[in-house]
Amino acid sequence: MSLLIIQLPTRARHQADAPAPDAASASAGPREYGYVLSTDGISVSRHGRCVAAMLPRADSVVAVMAATDLSWHQVSVPKAPAARLRAALAGLLEEVLLDDPEELHLALAPQAKAGQKAWVAVCDHTWLTSQLMALEKAKLRVERVVPGVAPDEPATAYFHEAQGGTLAEGDAAGEMLLTWSTAEGVATWPVAGSLARGLLPDPLPVQTRFHATPPVASPAERWLGRAVTVQTESEHLLMAARSLWNLLQFELTPRSKGVHALADQWRRLMSPQWRPARVGLMALVGVQLLGLNLWAWQQKQQVQGKRSELTRILKQAHPQVQVVLDAPVQMQRETETLRAAAGAIGDNDLESLMGVVAMAWPPLRPTASLQYDGTALTLMPPAGWGPDDLSQFRARLGASGVQVDALTDGRLQVRRAPRG
Repeated sequence: MSLLIIQLPTRARHQADAPAPDAASASAGPREYGYVLSTDGISVSRHGRCVAAMLPRADSVVAVMAATDLSWHQVSVPKAPAARLRAALAGLLEEVLLDDPEELHLALAPQAKAGQKAWVAVCDHTWLTSQLMALEKAKLRVERVVPGVAPDEPATAYFHEAQGGTLAEGDAAGEMLLTWSTAEGVATWPVAGSLARGLLPDPLPVQTRFHATPPVASPAERWLGRAVTVQTESEHLLMAARSLWNLLQFELTPRSKGVHALADQWRRLMSPQWRPARVGLMALVGVQLLGLNLWAWQQKQQVQGKRSELTRILKQAHPQVQVVLDAPVQMQRETETLRAAAGAIGDNDLESLMGVVAMAWPPLRPTASLQYDGTALTLMPPAGWGPDDLSQFRARLGASGVQVDALTDGRLQVRRAPRG
């Protein structure tokens, strides 16, 4: 299942000397997005930057938010129904948020439980909605929005360049940012100056991981005084997409209908999380097919055994039969031939049929006509016979294995029912 990971551009901050947003947008032209395309969610198949309309298509689309566009707050999850959970979280965070909670989007940590501590990610609601609408306009339906960096263990120091910034030769920290994430939260600081060194714990945790994008890897090592692991933007996006987070919650929860709902269910079924279920289902189907084949083979062997037994009995009883095509039919035919040669009465002989009819025929009610063609006896019912009389007559003969058919001229045809 192919996966498209899109890096959302960093939200523009208002500055006194910055041009108006409309003017800046107009001069910048169409916005480009960094992206990563993966066929398995593990390795990078393709990456680059392009406008939304030129982004490649994939089965699943995940958007990644920059660390600088999210604030993190830890709360005790309130015991509130799902419909009122967002309002309850906004009430808890009202004192620590700088903006009106109604203008912000809130997202609760995955697997959060009521009464326990959990993280809440906060971002600008209007900005995030505009990003989703821009991608939707390009016919890209985002299924998940994940943070580029989230609170987690072990501690991680991620050095990266500021959006639009460049590093001059020999500049150790000119436009470089440091995102520090631990189980206690996430924060981003500019490396220039002494603030970053003062905010970093001293000494650093033993298991701290140090990552840096290629443009800032050398300056980060000089500033830090130790080696860092180079992590490309594609690798960073791919790692972020594996997060369990999904910021599309509450009013931004995707609502699938029709074909989209079926596609979502299919993608969910084909996701790596459902791989054990798929393997188990395929194994179950395989066992069922194997069992059916074994049962069919056993039944076939039993049928062939019975046919062989019938053939053996036919040849033993009638040695003159050299070729066996249908043992039961040939057995009956040979038996009828022997019976006729011996002068014995057969089931469809005139004497046998008349004897059976005589037992069910009403006394003192002779028939007007009688005809025998060698296999069936045709006779006229007595005058005054109604449907009830005919039904009783059929029932009596049926008990002896004789069937009665009504002809179009009112006569009755009596013959032995064919053997099953």
